[in-house]
Amino acid sequence: MHSVTVDLEAASTTQLVNALSVIATELAQREAPDSAAACLELTETLSAAADMQESALAGFIGRVDAAGEQARWGYPSTRAWLRSRLGMRESRAKERLTLARQRHRLPQVAERLAAGELSYGYATTVADAVARLDDTDCARAETMLLGMADQGFSAGKVAAFGRRIRDVIAERDGTEDAPDEDTKRGYARSWLTTTRSLDGGRYVKGWLNPEDAAIWDGTLAPLAKPAGPDDRRDVAERTAAALSSVLSGGHKASKVTVICDLETLTGGNAPARLTDGTPIPAAQARRIALAAGVSPLLLGRGNTPLYLGYRERFASAAQRQVLEALYPSCAVRGCEMPGTLCEVDHVHGWALGSPTDIDRLALTCGWHNRFKHSSPDQIQITKDPDGRYVYRLLPPADARGATGPPGGTGPPDDALDWAA
Repeated sequence: MHSVTVDLEAASTTQLVNALSVIATELAQREAPDSAAACLELTETLSAAADMQESALAGFIGRVDAAGEQARWGYPSTRAWLRSRLGMRESRAKERLTLARQRHRLPQVAERLAAGELSYGYATTVADAVARLDDTDCARAETMLLGMADQGFSAGKVAAFGRRIRDVIAERDGTEDAPDEDTKRGYARSWLTTTRSLDGGRYVKGWLNPEDAAIWDGTLAPLAKPAGPDDRRDVAERTAAALSSVLSGGHKASKVTVICDLETLTGGNAPARLTDGTPIPAAQARRIALAAGVSPLLLGRGNTPLYLGYRERFASAAQRQVLEALYPSCAVRGCEMPGTLCEVDHVHGWALGSPTDIDRLALTCGWHNRFKHSSPDQIQITKDPDGRYVYRLLPPADARGATGPPGGTGPPDDALDWAA
């Protein structure tokens, strides 16, 4: 058991966070009381304390985001830092980042969250609702949504009303999508219309059914991610660039790599797998092999004739095929960029004399490839039991003394008066 003594008024923010960490560690190791009534009361008290903790966390995240500090630690975006370093799910990371970015525009929410008078759920709901409003409409929306929370409406109802507010504002400003003939097509089949503008551009409008939407997301979503901390394009601009990139490649057959044992192809039951680890039943793998090209891929020691030495600077197509089978994603631990979209990296640096040999190569995303080159002292390189290189991000040199090693852990009537 640890002992913690803190002078709350004199303690620094760092000291308070450290004390809270010690208390949380001790509390997590305690067994729940036998009394269910006591557990109910303790849950409510601890939940309120956690909400106030979220207020402080939003302040910290907001400062990191505004300063771009995450880039110095090797993360291309604040959301990537939250997912990789803190182990948050995408939805949780987005939720916390939205609150951190909107906090300064929501003085009532910020004050009440910090005082324990508003739950984190309501705070994030309001922050998400006002994210696309200007400052004047934001202030009005904050008051109305907090009024709903005070009246006992659930967070879901408040969120629905927030969407209604955006619709009313769009109608007021004349930016809403007016119904047209296209909306009468239904949702069973995909459709797309394009109209050329006077300057040679083209407007695009359409609908994709769930199957086609899955293809769209699988192809464009990875390419539409931010290129780095200096990428100021919004999602719409990045999506357009991704679509242009795909179209400029011309009509090419899709390539899917299925990895399986020889025994599976000859009647065995061991499942095959895709490069991202998705299992494929043995029977389905055999059916795919009948209509696809089959390449023997030897990964054992001494059995990979894929060594190009020092004469070749760039990896060959065969080497890349092996690397995509070995690396389902970027070699940097926690990076989610698919291996098929990564760059081939000389583990010990081509300029430093590393040959273009299969056992000296790895796959890294463009961001981390450049980061490794510019900040080599912040990359720790090891090998896992299967022979894959694993890159781990280290804190900047000036921060290593203070941190440990990286790791992961029915709406009110006044809505109708909005346009007045």
